[in-house]
Amino acid sequence: MKQVSRRGRVISDINITPFTDVVLVLLIIFMIATPVLLQPGIKVDLPKAKAAESTTEKNLTIIIGSGGEVFLDDQRTDVSRLRYEIATKLTSDPAMAVIVKGDRDVKYDLVVQVIDAAKQSGAKKFALGVELKDGAFGL
Repeated sequence: MKQVSRRGRVISDINITPFTDVVLVLLIIFMIATPVLLQPGIKVDLPKAKAAESTTEKNLTIIIGSGGEVFLDDQRTDVSRLRYEIATKLTSDPAMAVIVKGDRDVKYDLVVQVIDAAKQSGAKKFALGVELKDGAFGL
């Protein structure tokens, strides 16, 4: 924007205040949104344990929500289809372990049904997901 001073000289400057405001608002939005995006999509209140193992190899994760919802690798399914879906995933790597993460309020019968479906599909290794007393997660 050009302005003329009292002495007749042209003053040329760019007002960057609106640009700075927009950048700061975007920064705040990203700071708030990033932790939400990094959290897993399924909220499960795992049982607590004092000792647990940790693993980094590729596994199949079955999550059982407090309402009885069943998720295989973050995809919702039901117990009747679980056997087929696990068998399909085990064709690429039959040695994969199946990790069952059940909410502490889930009925024991449902956990047994899920483990039974995994066994019938050919899974050989199993683990139960727990939350350690200090807040960390383990198997």
